[in-house]
Amino acid sequence: MNTAQDTLERVLLRHGRQAHSLLQILRELQSALGWLSRATLSQVAAALDLTLAQVQGVAEFYRFLHTRPLGSCRVLFSDNVTDRMLGSEALLADLCQRLGVMPGEMHKDGLVSVDKTSCTGLCDQGPALLINHHHVLTRLDSERVAQLAELILARVPPAEWPAHWFAVQDNIRRSEMLLGEPLAPGLALAAALERGAEATLGEIKRSKLRGRGGAGFATALKWGLCREAAGAQRFVVCNADEGEPGTFKDRVLLSRFADAVFEGMTVAAHVIGAQRGFLYLRGEYRYLLEALEAVLQRRRAARLLGDAILGCSGFDFDIDIHIGAGAYVCGEESALIESLEGKRGTPRIRPPFPVQQGYLGFPTVVNNVETFCAASQIALHGGAWWSEMGTAQSSGTKIHSVSGDCERPGLYEYPFGTTVERILQDCGALDAQAVQLGGPSGVCLSRSDFGRRIAFEDLPTAGAFMVFNASRDMFEVARAFSHFFAHESCGFCTPCRVGTELLARRMDKLAAGRGSGADIEVLFELDRLLHSASHCGLGASAANPLRDTIARFRPAYEQRLKWLHFEPAFDLDAELSIARRMTRRDDAGAHLENEA
Repeated sequence: MNTAQDTLERVLLRHGRQAHSLLQILRELQSALGWLSRATLSQVAAALDLTLAQVQGVAEFYRFLHTRPLGSCRVLFSDNVTDRMLGSEALLADLCQRLGVMPGEMHKDGLVSVDKTSCTGLCDQGPALLINHHHVLTRLDSERVAQLAELILARVPPAEWPAHWFAVQDNIRRSEMLLGEPLAPGLALAAALERGAEATLGEIKRSKLRGRGGAGFATALKWGLCREAAGAQRFVVCNADEGEPGTFKDRVLLSRFADAVFEGMTVAAHVIGAQRGFLYLRGEYRYLLEALEAVLQRRRAARLLGDAILGCSGFDFDIDIHIGAGAYVCGEESALIESLEGKRGTPRIRPPFPVQQGYLGFPTVVNNVETFCAASQIALHGGAWWSEMGTAQSSGTKIHSVSGDCERPGLYEYPFGTTVERILQDCGALDAQAVQLGGPSGVCLSRSDFGRRIAFEDLPTAGAFMVFNASRDMFEVARAFSHFFAHESCGFCTPCRVGTELLARRMDKLAAGRGSGADIEVLFELDRLLHSASHCGLGASAANPLRDTIARFRPAYEQRLKWLHFEPAFDLDAELSIARRMTRRDDAGAHLENEA
């Protein structure tokens, strides 16, 4: 039996030859074999009783899975707008020149490949890059890039590179309830067990805790619906796939407060009656895996996980870590569940909702990292304590990932109701012209908005807080975000698959100085189509940066218009007709194919 076959058998055995473990199987095989050949995919398909098309469809969906050979050293530069502001594009070009390789291509001897990837969650210490998806390098500069090229060409393994290159700082600048002193493991769980499941749910309800992922759904309502749903099993899932560019709070919570995250998940399991949980860890945070596994092992040893938790007979619950493979859309809870089940991360049609039919068809609670941290605090201190902070509709605190043009990037925790201006002052952003709040899918604010407050009733946010000073071109910021959405569309629905691409192309046309007033009208029309006809929130929010920057920074667009009237060579009616046809569906509900 050859080595590759041995590896395949070991990986399949470790995952019990379960089809719903397909993504983890492929990820581990690639780590061992370097890439996923058609022969390997065929063997996996046969072993899991799947078709080759199913397995290959998954392998080609995720950005970090490769169906063609790449360099043995794979370098991925973070391509968020804040990394670009710090010079990442010039550094990438410099590294490619030193290595003698083109971006996206493999070195002629298979040594290295260099490319870009979406935000790596290191915006507070960029420019940053990933090495083989397992290592992160922060604070890149020209000197470090030159040394990096020498080490790669000398075939020195990353384990022997300077240790300080891999240093990732927490950068906690302001703390309140969540970022202060870590809770002692087990305290919150013991309080919940003493109180009882129903009373603990009552405390969550009394706290008025809302999900910290941006949508703000009431946590107690979600847990209560799952608790009441019919099902032989229930699951708790922590969404740690913070792929929204500009967000990095989960990175720090998982690094320093992992016990609070797992404790919150265990409290939720006690409330809803779950026996199994998953932490869905984004692929860019693979380097956190070993430390997180060590925390889980300590908790098992302390009887905080496993059978009869804290001696409570019948309370059996454990947590597995599932690693993503680079797909922004998997931050949406139903797409995340599809990925957990080993499939492409395509958002589901709802209803039914995950609390009714989630993982493997069973009732499932999905909350994000910050929400579970808050739940552990509430389980210990009570709902009234939590609700004393914040506003009437937004209780407690919110963690903000601050990056961009400021003196002190990092994490800032404030009570809800804090103004944008206060955060700008604290982080040293003295010349801000704009703030992108909540990432590209959020809202772009100008100076006239800085007096507004962070709260669900005014400015809801998932946590990203990107600052742009007066020197920044807000058109280019919006253009970068349009390319991000076009790249991250899952391709399931035509309005998003095609509409995001048309949006990016139109922005490129304006950037090239070939735009007209008609292009602005097309952009508005695409915004309306994407917002009204997309299958999920990715497409619906893809034009948000465009809409906000045109409204608040219109001169940045107008200076790129070569002419102000309709260009005869451009058939606006024909193009919009195509875009409209993309949104129609036949009687069976299938989307039309791209006719553009």
